[in-house]
Amino acid sequence: MFDLQKPWPLGLSRSSWPLFLVAMLAILGLLATIDVAASRGAIGWPDQWRAPFFFITDYGLSDWVLIPSLALMILLRLAMFPMRGVWRQASGEAALVSAFIFLGVGVPGLMTNLLKRIIGRGRPSEFDAAGAFSFENIFNDWTFQSFPSGHSATAVATAFAFGFVWPRLFPVLLVIGVVVAMSRVPVGAHYPTDVFAGIVVGMLGAYLVRNFFARKGWLFERQPDGRIVRKPLGGLRQLFQRTAE
Repeated sequence: MFDLQKPWPLGLSRSSWPLFLVAMLAILGLLATIDVAASRGAIGWPDQWRAPFFFITDYGLSDWVLIPSLALMILLRLAMFPMRGVWRQASGEAALVSAFIFLGVGVPGLMTNLLKRIIGRGRPSEFDAAGAFSFENIFNDWTFQSFPSGHSATAVATAFAFGFVWPRLFPVLLVIGVVVAMSRVPVGAHYPTDVFAGIVVGMLGAYLVRNFFARKGWLFERQPDGRIVRKPLGGLRQLFQRTAE
């Protein structure tokens, strides 16, 4: 379904962007017709049905990815200075991977948070008082920061960011990311439209960061046919081979 080496997902290109935007708006419109029923119905499930969703939903928190990746990036860059040879090369490559993971997850998260505040949609907890389509633009608190879902964006962006570097991890991480995104409805944090928008922002944000790195020649490179591939991590490979001997 996803060819991770293509510049954009779902067949996107410069010429197809308008059609893509129309399709996204159409899907949001369709989901909006079931927002209330899906949200109220899922919140009303028995506690034992909802419990697994409360367990997995925190995977969508960005801290568990951003804090370790930022710390690793800083420590590895500092460690490069006294190192020489393959150790220096491997440390630089690992630092670059950490930087990409940090930005690949952090940038979509930042985009989502800006949209949340600008749009200011009320969360399901505000349904009884304000309804499903109430808005407090810009000047709001977390109760009116429902669209798009930040957990959904983070979980899906994590799948793509790691998938760009280690493609074999992508299918499993994408399934986990989608489950986390869906969990936001039964835990009462978001409507289906919020979740769908979060998935889209997370996916496109991760591609945006990957494409920027490729333009700079960092970690990725663009092939003559337009495909974007990860550069060989020669230092890390040599280091692993030495330790395995």
